[in-house]
Amino acid sequence: MLLRIVHETRYAYDPAVVMAQHMAHLSPRTLPGQTVLAHNIQVQPAVGQLNPSTDTFGNTRHFFTLQFPHTSLNVVADSLVQTSAPQPLPDSPGWEDVVDGLRYHAGAPFDPAAEFTYVSPYVPHSNVFADYARSVFEADRPLLEAAEALMTRIHTEMTYASGSTVVNTPALDALAQRKGVCQDFAHIMIGCLRSLGLPARYVSGYLLTQPAEGKPRLIGADASHAWVQVYCPGVGWADFDPTNDRCGLERPGEDYVTLALGRDFGDVSPLRGVIQSGGTPQLSVAVTVAPPEELADTALGHTTQTEKT
Repeated sequence: MLLRIVHETRYAYDPAVVMAQHMAHLSPRTLPGQTVLAHNIQVQPAVGQLNPSTDTFGNTRHFFTLQFPHTSLNVVADSLVQTSAPQPLPDSPGWEDVVDGLRYHAGAPFDPAAEFTYVSPYVPHSNVFADYARSVFEADRPLLEAAEALMTRIHTEMTYASGSTVVNTPALDALAQRKGVCQDFAHIMIGCLRSLGLPARYVSGYLLTQPAEGKPRLIGADASHAWVQVYCPGVGWADFDPTNDRCGLERPGEDYVTLALGRDFGDVSPLRGVIQSGGTPQLSVAVTVAPPEELADTALGHTTQTEKT
C-alpha cells in the first residue's frame, strides 16, 4: 500500500518567544514491510540547520534552534511510504517460559529486549496491571495468543474518548476510569505486560482512516496513532493495537505506518522543546494519511527550510 502522510504542527506565541530549542521525531522508519520513498521536514520561520541524529532506539530525530524572537512556529513533515501486509501471528512458547528465559542468570547471554521489561517514566510496574493481565495470561498459554487476548480485553473494556485524558495522565488512572485515547490504551497494555516480566515497547505512527461513505477525505482531520510491540524469542517483535483490536508481525496492518519506537510516549513525542517566553503557547496539529493521488494538489516538498532523506 502506498501512503502519503502530512503531519503539520503549529504553535502561536503571545508574547513572542525570545529563543527556542526543539527535537522532532517525525521521520518514518524503514523496516521490514515498510519502505520510505520520500520524506522531508519543513520549518517556518526558517532555521539555520536541521541536525539529524539517531537515538538509542534507532529512530531518526531532528534538532533545531531558533535564536531570534518569533510569534509562531510551523513544522511540516511530509512522507511517502510503501507498506506491505503483515504476517499472521505464529505459534509461540508459553509466556512463563519467556519470562524465565529473560531473567538474569549467571553466564546466560544478554537479550537486548530484556531492557523493555523495566519501568519507564509513563509506565510503572503495578500489581493492578499484573492482576488485570492475569485474567487472560493463564498458565502455559502461548505468549502471542495471550497478548492478543489482552489486546482484545483492553479494546472491549476501554472506551475511546477524546479529551478524557491529557498527555501526562497516569496509565493507572486511565485504566481505573476505563477510558482514554490510543496513547493510554498502549501504555496500559505495556504496563500489564511489563508487570508480568514481559518485554513491551511503545510504537508511534499513523493509521489510514476511511471517510464516511460518499464523503471526501477531510485534509488534516487525522491524528497520530500509537500501539504496542511485544517481544517473543525466536519470533521477534509482534505488533498489537488495543485501540482497534488488530495485530500482526511487522505491523497490525498494511494501512499502518511506523514512525518511532521507544519505552513510552516520552521517548517518541513528535515535537518537544524548550522556549524562553512569558506566555502560554497555542498548539494545533493537523495530520492527513491518504493514498498519494488524493493529495495530488499538494506538492511533496516546499521552499521552506527542508531536511530531505
